[in-house]
Amino acid sequence: MENNEALLHSTQAPMPVWEEKAAHAIKTRTRYAIRDYIATLDAKVDCQEIGYLLFSYEFPWDTTRSLEFALFRVFGVAKGTPLLAQTGEFLQRTQKRYDDTVLILSEIMEHGYDSPRGHASLVRMNKQHGRFQIPNDEYLYTLSTFVFEPPRWVEKYGWRKMTRHEKLAIFYAWLEIGKRMGIKDLPDDYDAFEQFNREFEAKEFRYAPENELIAKATRNLFLSWFLPKPLYAVGAPFVHALIDDALLAAVGMKPAPGFLQWIVRGSIRLRGRLVRFFPPRRRPRLLTQELTPSYPQGYVIADLGAK
Repeated sequence: MENNEALLHSTQAPMPVWEEKAAHAIKTRTRYAIRDYIATLDAKVDCQEIGYLLFSYEFPWDTTRSLEFALFRVFGVAKGTPLLAQTGEFLQRTQKRYDDTVLILSEIMEHGYDSPRGHASLVRMNKQHGRFQIPNDEYLYTLSTFVFEPPRWVEKYGWRKMTRHEKLAIFYAWLEIGKRMGIKDLPDDYDAFEQFNREFEAKEFRYAPENELIAKATRNLFLSWFLPKPLYAVGAPFVHALIDDALLAAVGMKPAPGFLQWIVRGSIRLRGRLVRFFPPRRRPRLLTQELTPSYPQGYVIADLGAK
């Protein structure tokens, strides 16, 4: 039997603890089996299990895309980007910075924040953040993007909308993660936290050169997954089509033409409608068990992030 030390340094993580329940919930093979099972759970007590089911079964593709753009929103906060640019991680090691963030968050979401792997990932994340003086309100805002961007994306593009019950579970899960990160003044009300998210963006989104540098490096990373570098200028408007005007202005990017926005957003909505008619997923999508560009041979949690 593996001890905790071996578990934390394994490149082949065990299946999440909720997988047996998930398998039981979907054995009926009905499209809404997981939604109906989630409705029987407690949004606060079972928030981690609900989050796992949403992120790994119901909306894995949508969740990944929404969290990519959630991280992108942080680049519109002018008072925070000088520090991000100073570290060099976003500009010089963009792919690794992306992979590290995805893997740390995925370890927590897939295994739970109190599991050995989840706890190790939180320790690693807190160590990375502890090297810098980051204002509490910026921590709060970043956390709020993880709470609200997935439901907003799913509302626009998902194969079904999230229920209020599911949204609350996401809120409670990230609230617990925020506590373990040492974030202060965490709200205990979903709607109050969403109001904070909206008001913070209205107040803090403004242009700064560092915003543009980091945002373009990240946008170009997205484009590099599909296009050679000479075609980045052609592909850039397709990314811009999924970003609101306020954020584009804050990061110094031009809005995509209206017809292109219609095509891009309409195509993703069409994907959601088509997925609605697909059979339910039989296996979870686990990002921790997929190979990443920065770690083709696997990774060790303690090595994620900057050295």
